[in-house]
Amino acid sequence: MAEPLCWPRGGAELLFDGVKKHQVTLPGQEEPWDIRSLLVWIKKNLLKERPELFIQGDSVRPGILVLVNNADWELLGELDYQLQDQDSVLFISTLHGG
Repeated sequence: MAEPLCWPRGGAELLFDGVKKHQVTLPGQEEPWDIRSLLVWIKKNLLKERPELFIQGDSVRPGILVLVNNADWELLGELDYQLQDQDSVLFISTLHGG
């Protein structure tokens, strides 16, 4: 499945070797891809350091805003949202050190 854009922002890109935009093609699987399975794939394939700052349990940590095609994922079903070809998923960290 083509899921072309994954954008860590707001400091989250530092956990991905400073890369702010990832264009990815997700491998085929029996079940449709959803945000939950995308996060597992991201942790295994893209996240380079300190996964505890991005993922908590099977979701993103509190303070990470997730937008799918510029819409808040809370309006789309959060972890259960089924990804469509060409979806853009944006992760914005709202946590900042002082």
